Amino acid sequence: MQTKDSYSEEISAEEIRRVEDLLKSERAPAPIKSYPRTRAIPFPREKYADEFPRILQERRTWRKFGRQSVPKEMVGRLLHLSFGVQDWMRIPEGGRFACKTSPSGGALHPAEAYLLARNVQGVPRGIYHYDAVGHRLQEIRRGATPAEVQKLLAGQWWFRDAAFVVFLAAVFHRTQWKYDYPRAYRAVLAEAGHLCQTFCLTATWLGLAPFCTMAFADTRIEKALSLDGISESVLYAMGAGTKPAKK
Repeated sequence: MQTKDSYSEEISAEEIRRVEDLLKSERAPAPIKSYPRTRAIPFPREKYADEFPRILQERRTWRKFGRQSVPKEMVGRLLHLSFGVQDWMRIPEGGRFACKTSPSGGALHPAEAYLLARNVQGVPRGIYHYDAVGHRLQEIRRGATPAEVQKLLAGQWWFRDAAFVVFLAAVFHRTQWKYDYPRAYRAVLAEAGHLCQTFCLTATWLGLAPFCTMAFADTRIEKALSLDGISESVLYAMGAGTKPAKK
């Protein structure tokens, strides 16, 4: 709870200058760790031609988007492959458990996906819950603007023109039912990361321009989604649009 609403509604010019000054005065930490004095066993370097390695290598976070709308069928495919129930696993002693494309501790799947549709063909602008079993959108409210996207994403104006945003929330009781101790919260956070990576890779495969961010206005989003912020709370935001025209 102490990390909620830690971002202001707008990113100020002072904050941008602070980051610029930081980059000028101090190098960013090295992205890798190495042991130069130890014995090393090299792997052969390969060139990958298959589709899956290409998708992995092409994935990036986009901050500019095209003006074209995204077809409803493409959004449906993305939601289904990222968050939808693919099958059911039946256990004689304990009923059935959902199978999805990303792992979940105890197959309990605490995550729920909510779609803010701004520029999706066949879907009125608004906020929806994605029914992971029925593979359908359930309307929460109508209306969505670039300005609202910017406010919900803590003033990040570079995401305001995305065709849609997905807010990933967690119903904590699902995981706590089996794992009733503090470490379970860490598992829920890890699962949000699994789902987001699946979303970004699937969007890349579909030819879209995906993004993800941890900077968002928690309480404002939870109010828009009609969540209480305690039993179910937003953890991650991601979205996509068409790729911008090359200049």
